[in-house]
Amino acid sequence: MNKNRREFMEKALKAGGIGMLASTHTLAQDENPQMARPKVLFFDVNETLLDLNDIKKSVGKALQGKTELLPLWFTTMLQYSLVETVGNRYHDFGTIGAAALQMVAANQGIALSDAQAKEAIKPILSLSPYPEVKAALEALKIAGYTLVSLTNSSSKGVEAQLSHAGLSHVFDKQLSIEEIGKYKPHADVYNWAARKMGVAPSDCLLVAAHGWDVAGALWAGWRAAFVSRPGQQIYPLAPATEITAPNLKEIAHALISLPK
Repeated sequence: MNKNRREFMEKALKAGGIGMLASTHTLAQDENPQMARPKVLFFDVNETLLDLNDIKKSVGKALQGKTELLPLWFTTMLQYSLVETVGNRYHDFGTIGAAALQMVAANQGIALSDAQAKEAIKPILSLSPYPEVKAALEALKIAGYTLVSLTNSSSKGVEAQLSHAGLSHVFDKQLSIEEIGKYKPHADVYNWAARKMGVAPSDCLLVAAHGWDVAGALWAGWRAAFVSRPGQQIYPLAPATEITAPNLKEIAHALISLPK
């Protein structure tokens, strides 16, 4: 990296609070200093980059104030996306999300129409990014990384999300599983995404805040970094991630530290 580019990158890092100081991340590079940079960084979107607080409020209101049911709704949505994948069927994530909300509501004795359920999850298209996300992504971009979003949301959905969050400009490509008709963490999704970017699986690294997503990527031969957002855990039976940190700022610091 030339001197001018490095100085520019360090200014961007510091502006976003990402100083070139030691951080609290866990990095496999500590044991393997020769670990090279991946060619492409893939990012999950919901909860990895975007804060789910607004959708939590909306779903909680639909569930008569029971905001604690948001994790159950999200896992039910994920469960039935995988049911469709295994059953060789496909509905977009928003449609499955509305159906899952109706199921969770029914178990609470709450009747929700399809229209009401869809209205309740509408805020998922206008979520705010976590405070550190924009600066971290921009720093990675300045550092020379290729950045790609890889999400279970529809193409139109992720386009709306990233545009509203002010993050569209940092991504070289926005990938939605809509094109392949299967949901993460099916191995076919990660294999397809690697082919779309013209790289080998071993040259891909997924950044995600969900243990199931990280596990799927690792089983597909990818590398992975886990953002340990509150309430999220790594799946103990999956291979170890090489980077684990509580926010994207520290993930970015670790990735920028890797040799080219």
